[in-house]
Amino acid sequence: MSTVSPDVTMFFDEDSNTFSYVVKDPASDACAVVDSVMDIDYAAGRLSYDHADAIIAHIEAQGLKLEWLIETHVHADHLSAAPYIQERLGGKLGIGRQIVVVQDTFGKVFNEGTEFQRDGSQFDALFEDGDTFTIGGMEVRVIHTPGHTPACLTYVVGDAAFVGDTLFMPDAGSARADFPGGDAGDLYDSIQKVLALPDDTRLYMCHDYGAGGAREVQYLTTVAEQKAQNIHVGEGKTREDFIRFRTERDAQLDMPRLIIPSLQVNMRGGQLPPADKDGRQFFKVPLNTL
Repeated sequence: MSTVSPDVTMFFDEDSNTFSYVVKDPASDACAVVDSVMDIDYAAGRLSYDHADAIIAHIEAQGLKLEWLIETHVHADHLSAAPYIQERLGGKLGIGRQIVVVQDTFGKVFNEGTEFQRDGSQFDALFEDGDTFTIGGMEVRVIHTPGHTPACLTYVVGDAAFVGDTLFMPDAGSARADFPGGDAGDLYDSIQKVLALPDDTRLYMCHDYGAGGAREVQYLTTVAEQKAQNIHVGEGKTREDFIRFRTERDAQLDMPRLIIPSLQVNMRGGQLPPADKDGRQFFKVPLNTL
């Protein structure tokens, strides 16, 4: 594993408990944005970009060059701001190649017509397991980590890894695996891939909920801490134990508050649904489906 240690700046969206990151090559001005957030007042049907603007302001203030906007997966709990940032700063948009599976699945759920492309063409790059790309002089290695969704990826950059929803903080365990295309067994296997990284690898979370308010929100842990302390997979818990627990737990969970608008935007690479003849845009609400 490379000894490079990227500079990482975290941005937190309190409304969706989402962490976004600017990942900088310490030897150049190159950077990437991981899992950006577009703000939404769902009840009012209004979109805004305060959190994306904060990321843009940071990149501009530091004199950085944005090379990549990367998504760890098709999020069900926040809307991506990647196209908004890309329009202002450039860069390429990347996600896992299995986005095509997600697009096919949710294209049917939301009754999208033939104009909705299900080939991943909304993105500039579709990554597969083992692919590499660069941020400046840093190599980024892609690990396919499905289970939460079919398209989940972990991005390993030197001594850091951005795991999306594959893992939560040790006292929160792991993400659900009951969305269409999810699988608890696949999630366990994916977690083992992450835990096979060197013990001192920094793991950056996509979400944290402060253990239900019992502690401050946290975004950073290590492989060693996860191995020793993760309540769902640590201390040698078996695959069978995990599948049993995850299946029982997921059956008790409500759908995420923003799943309906999030999926319709994120499966399009952060773009909104097409406008009608009067220029108006709408989200669809499938009944008794999710």
